[in-house]
Amino acid sequence: MIKRLLIFCGILFTFHFMVSAQNENVKPLSIGEIRTVKSQILNEDRTLNIYLPQNFDKSKSYPVIYLLDGSLNEDIIHVSGLVQFFNLMYAMPETIVVGIANIDRKRDFTYHTDLKDLQQDYPTTGHSDKFIRFLEEELLPYIGSQYKTTDKYLFGQSLGGLLATEILFKKPEMFNNYFIISPSLWWDDQSLLKQAPQLLSKSPDTKKFIYVSVGKDEHPVMVKDAQSLYNVLKKAGKKNWTVEYKVMETDNHATILHRSLYEGLVKMFPYKEPK
Repeated sequence: MIKRLLIFCGILFTFHFMVSAQNENVKPLSIGEIRTVKSQILNEDRTLNIYLPQNFDKSKSYPVIYLLDGSLNEDIIHVSGLVQFFNLMYAMPETIVVGIANIDRKRDFTYHTDLKDLQQDYPTTGHSDKFIRFLEEELLPYIGSQYKTTDKYLFGQSLGGLLATEILFKKPEMFNNYFIISPSLWWDDQSLLKQAPQLLSKSPDTKKFIYVSVGKDEHPVMVKDAQSLYNVLKKAGKKNWTVEYKVMETDNHATILHRSLYEGLVKMFPYKEPK
């Protein structure tokens, strides 16, 4: 009996030792920070999921990507991985990614419409003006106060692409670079596209990179509107705007984002030979 007890105690001690040793080697995997910003404009707290480069240095300045649909269960993780890969293998500088977590994207990313069917399907719709004010007056200044920053990017897909287009047309100087993926320009019977020539005529001709893409397998209206957006941007006659357009041959609305962002970043940051 005593022999069995000693054997049991020995096994228990060995197991405890092994578990303790393993626990000592476990630590969180961190790729950045989660911050909460109190928005007076939106009257709510907004969560920011922020990717920081591996060798982040507070004394250095970094470009910043502002990512719409930046919740943890949306696009922040795979977009941050894409940026890290471009830092590693391409000519892209180390870059901060600010993922803006959603609360109500249909409310934040759409402007007012009088169309009854859209009002019914999107009952909270029509407040992009407030969200744009939040970006311009609260979020951008906040990020600028926390980090040293240089160029600003805006990444948006679908309704996020609609919002990115609205900002490009109405407040183009908010960002230096726009990645507009599968924009929902069908909204409000394409009213934003119809206003485009007038709005763009007021835009300053300062250096800007604009990338528009759409999946070949998306709804024909999506493809047509993306092509129309590209055409109107080219016709705007901005000599300092670089405008790129890509039809993703094998993608639909659900699959396009990651591959399309890759293609757009390649346009800006070509492959670099390893040293």
